[in-house]
Amino acid sequence: MTREEGFSPIRFILTVCLLIIIFGGIGGILWYTTSLNPVQKNSEKVVIEIQSGTGVKGIAETLESNNLIKNASAFKIYCKLNNEKTMQAGKYELDKNMSVKQIVNELKNGNVVDETVKITFLEGKNMRWIASTIAEATDNTEEDVFNLLQDEEYIDSVIEKYWFVTDDIKNKDIYYPLEGYLFPDTYILSDKSESVETIFGKMLDKMESVLKPLKQDIDDSDYSIHEILTLASVVELEAENAEDRAEVAGVFYNRLNKKMALQSDVTTYYANKLELSDRQLTQKEIADDNPYNTRSSKMAGKLPVGPIAMIGESSIKAALNPKKTDAMFFVADKNGKVYFSKTNEEHERIIDELKDQDLWMTYDK
Repeated sequence: MTREEGFSPIRFILTVCLLIIIFGGIGGILWYTTSLNPVQKNSEKVVIEIQSGTGVKGIAETLESNNLIKNASAFKIYCKLNNEKTMQAGKYELDKNMSVKQIVNELKNGNVVDETVKITFLEGKNMRWIASTIAEATDNTEEDVFNLLQDEEYIDSVIEKYWFVTDDIKNKDIYYPLEGYLFPDTYILSDKSESVETIFGKMLDKMESVLKPLKQDIDDSDYSIHEILTLASVVELEAENAEDRAEVAGVFYNRLNKKMALQSDVTTYYANKLELSDRQLTQKEIADDNPYNTRSSKMAGKLPVGPIAMIGESSIKAALNPKKTDAMFFVADKNGKVYFSKTNEEHERIIDELKDQDLWMTYDK
């Protein structure tokens, strides 16, 4: 006699539990794999910053709060399963169309946003140009530059820190105290928020490194470092190459020794806060009694009150080691070629010849 098997509650419960486990596992796998996919198909960049010392949990929360991943828990599971423990701090530009794997690779490889700023200062440019350049390349304004230059406490700190910066820059007639003391070069800033003071510090440090090997020549000179930089700045604007600069410096020293005015137009332009390309000078501007204007009759045998531009190394060396010459005059044509002469008659003849040959600098304005 056979016994027909009846309904078994235990077997039913076990079957239901097994099905729950199977479907739950499948659901969990689907949830996990789906959570690793991009948040969206369209590109939408988001900048986040991972602070130093932030662990996987903190990174996951940051990513989720910025809607860069679907689920922080899935991100942590992924990192656990793939042994992704080391991710680098920094600022990242991530995209919402990136998968968790792509995001982890970015963070692991340290593909941080490059916020460095390259800023180039050119020889022969003055402080107004410096201010404009800083304003264009950074978060600072031109007013920030000029305000710092008017900060007596800051200027005193610079004088105290750098051996080549003296109280001469505090002369009330000087337009901008650090004119001529900031070395022209290309500088790398950490980001656009770097302060004017930091930028000036880099430029002053570079000037110190340029002047240090020349310190003995500076100490042996009959002129102060301020006077040397002042003359060098005029030389910078009057000649384009090292050989001409050395001879131009020689002419200027000859004129100073004979108590003659330097009669350099570049100083007159600076005195009137004009750029060389602006226009022709007026007779009133040429004769203006200004401590920068070496065309003034009152400036015989005198240097300008201070530098008038950023100075390159070759101009500094020219001012320290001028070429010995009998020339007392020079003039440059519109192509930058410099002509030297011993007498005013010869000088005027050269100017006439340059005009006849259409080599004389003219202005449309």
